[in-house]
Amino acid sequence: MKHRSFFWFVLPSAVAMLLFIFFPIISVIVQSLHTEHEQVIRTVESCDLFGCKETTTIDQEATAALRAEKPLGQFAGLTTYLDRNHLAVDEVAMTWGSAESLRDFGTQMLNLPFYKAMGFTLTFTFVVTPLVIILGFIIAIAVNSATKMIRGPLIFFSLLPMMITPLVGALILFWMVDARGIIGTTLQQLAGDPDLSVKASTPLMWIMLMVYGVWHSAPFAFIVYYAGLQTVNKDTLEAARVDGANRWLQIRHVVIPHLLPLTTFIALMQLMDNFRVFEPIVSFSANAHATSLSWAIFNDLGGETRQLSSAAATSVLTILGIAILLSPVLVRTWRDFDRK
Repeated sequence: MKHRSFFWFVLPSAVAMLLFIFFPIISVIVQSLHTEHEQVIRTVESCDLFGCKETTTIDQEATAALRAEKPLGQFAGLTTYLDRNHLAVDEVAMTWGSAESLRDFGTQMLNLPFYKAMGFTLTFTFVVTPLVIILGFIIAIAVNSATKMIRGPLIFFSLLPMMITPLVGALILFWMVDARGIIGTTLQQLAGDPDLSVKASTPLMWIMLMVYGVWHSAPFAFIVYYAGLQTVNKDTLEAARVDGANRWLQIRHVVIPHLLPLTTFIALMQLMDNFRVFEPIVSFSANAHATSLSWAIFNDLGGETRQLSSAAATSVLTILGIAILLSPVLVRTWRDFDRK
C-alpha cells in the first residue's frame, strides 16, 4: 500500500483515538495534579453596646472570581496521589513500623481506602478471568459437539447472560440471593442456619460478585472460542483420530494450540474488563463489603461535593494498573510475533 493511501486509511482511526482516548487521558492527568481552591474566608468585626465580636463568613464573590481565574484549581503536584485516600505513603510507613507480622501489615493495609479497593479489584480480576476462559472453552466444545438440530438453541441460551444488561443481570442475581430468594433460601437450608445472609457476610458477598462476573462474561469467551473451532483443520483432527488419539488428546494437542491466539485475545479483554468491575457492586449494594477502583471514582464524583482531583488520581492509577497487568501478555504476544 502506498504511503499516501495508508495515511488516508489510518487517519479516521488516528483522529478518533486522539479525540476519545489520548486527549481525555491527558486531561485526567492534568486534573489530578490540581486541587480545588480553598474558599475565601472574610472576617467581619461588629460592635455594639456590649462590646465587639468577630464573625467569619465565606466570601462568595471572591471565591467565584478565584475559580473563574483558575478553573483547574491550585497546582498540588503529586499531593493527591500520596494522601490517605490513595497511595497513603505516610500511613503505609507508620503501618510497616508498627505491624507485628506481615499478616498484620496486610490486614491494616486493607483498612486504607485505596488498598481495600485494589485488594478486591485484583482478587476479582485474577479469579474471574481464568474461570471465564475455562468455562467459555468448555461450553464452546460442548456446543460444537452437539447435533445441528439443538445447536441453535444451545447457542442462544449460552449467549443469554451477555444479552442482558449488566445492571439488570446483577439485580436479578441480587434478588435471588436475598433471604427470601431461591439461592438465599437454599443456602440457609444447606447450612442449617435460618439467619444466614449473603448480604451480611463479606466472604459470601465476594463469592457472589465473582459468580456473577463469571456468569456474565463466559458467553464472550464462548462465542470467540466457538468461532475459532470452526477454523480447526478437519484433516489434522482426522489424522490424529486415525493415529489413535482419543477426544481429550485431540483437544489437547490440536484444538488448544490452534486456539491459543484467541486465548490471548480473551485474556486481554477480560483483564481490562474485570479490572474495572463496577456494576455488580452498585447493583448488589455491596460497597460495605467490597469496593473497587471504579467504584471509588464513582464515589468521588457523586454527591454534592465532587472530588474531581481525587477521582482523576484514582483514574490515572487505574490506567497504570491495567497497563501493568497487560504488559506480560503484550510482551509475550510481541515475542511470538517477532519469532514469526
